Amino acid sequence: MLVWGGTSATSEGYRYDPASDTWTPMATTNAPSPRTNHSAVWTGSEMIIWGGRDASVGGFYNWLSDGARYNPATDTWQAITLSNIPEARAEHTAVWTGTEMLIWGGRNGGAFAGYPQAGGRYDPSTDTWRDMTLVNTPSGRTGHAAVWSGSELIIWGGRTSITSAFIYLASGGRYNPATDTWSPTSTVNALSARALLPGVWTGSEMIVWGGSDASQLFDSGARYDPVADSWLRTAQDDALLARWGHSAVWTGNDMIIWGGYTSSVSSFYPRLGGIYDPASNTWGFTTTLNAPPGRTSHSALWTGSAMLIWGGINSTALDSGGMYTP
Repeated sequence: MLVWGGTSATSEGYRYDPASDTWTPMATTNAPSPRTNHSAVWTGSEMIIWGGRDASVGGFYNWLSDGARYNPATDTWQAITLSNIPEARAEHTAVWTGTEMLIWGGRNGGAFAGYPQAGGRYDPSTDTWRDMTLVNTPSGRTGHAAVWSGSELIIWGGRTSITSAFIYLASGGRYNPATDTWSPTSTVNALSARALLPGVWTGSEMIVWGGSDASQLFDSGARYDPVADSWLRTAQDDALLARWGHSAVWTGNDMIIWGGYTSSVSSFYPRLGGIYDPASNTWGFTTTLNAPPGRTSHSALWTGSAMLIWGGINSTALDSGGMYTP
């Protein structure tokens, strides 16, 4: 597991080996400038990070449009070209297609301004950027879910603003890089507007669950089938607390959600997670025995047999993590 950057305003990164339970620092030579709210994808041989914002100075941020590639085999960094780069931003999403990194969404202004609709396509084999079409693109946003289906980038939900308040969205879009075209996702039977929720791709469906619309937290979810352009609601279980800012991974059979923030008086940062089986449309639960302290804004990934979580915040920034074996 590779972790880099974050709110500590550092350009440090580390590599975690779960087999030996050991950490190794990454080289810092040619590493990008410190930042947070950037994106990161794994290509199969490199980690690519892009965008984000630097530490606040006098209440203002520098929104970033640069990035770099890290090769763990050689422990080296290489800068990404600045030619034809997308508009600077943070809190955007990025997916790896197998040949390109697609970035979309995010914001590059104050809390109530600057939501770029334009995205970008980066090809590391040629170190080049290409624009995405703006025809039929969804409205700019952040806090949305994004997955790669094998042929399309699918985004849904999120929030934007016009003046002094957030506007929560119940819309989405599908981007096909082969044809450079956008098409909207159906709104029939879709969830109510919300943001700050993750999505997973099962191999045939995108699953989204939880989130918030500022007035309430949600414990509901839905499955989107892009072939039929249709939504199907997931089952609900009252034991699984409504939350936002949680993580989600796909195991090959189940979606595991963990962490996040809830309004429950007993546990603002729950240690209890959920395991959703779409085949039976049922929920199970992760054990709380030895579970790390609850948190939000952490990172999570699936190793092939376990879920690794690390970092995040609750009452403070955290330098701990855990490995959950379902």
